[in-house]
Amino acid sequence: MKKSILILLVGILFSCQQGLHPDFEANKAAAEKFLALQGSEADPAAQMSMIHEDIQWQPAFHGSGLIGKEAFGEYLMAWQTAMEDVTFTADAYLPGVLQETGLPDGSVRAYGKWSGTDSTTGKKWEVTSYHTWDFKDGKIIAGGDYFDAGGLMAFLQAETAEE
Repeated sequence: MKKSILILLVGILFSCQQGLHPDFEANKAAAEKFLALQGSEADPAAQMSMIHEDIQWQPAFHGSGLIGKEAFGEYLMAWQTAMEDVTFTADAYLPGVLQETGLPDGSVRAYGKWSGTDSTTGKKWEVTSYHTWDFKDGKIIAGGDYFDAGGLMAFLQAETAEE
């Protein structure tokens, strides 16, 4: 009897543990592709095809509110125009969870560093960042960029003034 109770308790314990959401790996691959396209500037149309029509995105700049698809495309292109040789080096990709339940929801979170060169000054830069991506129907529907964009711009402008 004691063995049966122990087996039952162990079974319950293991059944309650969370695993990855079934869409996490595919969504992670999509986030990685999205970042690679942003850095390479190779195919903006392919990058925008990954975006859901109803996207709500949080830009990195102080005071920015959520933006939709058209403004998000402009935001991405502005970064691509301003910077060259851009790469994202991930420290970690993590599964996101529903705020209400704490259960995995297929969303993706990433910590990492962007690096590149300012198109105007040729100044090399690096910035630590955090990004989120929520998905619907295999496309990015929400998320945000979290890094010191204003500090990066101030750094690049200060270097320009000194030259």
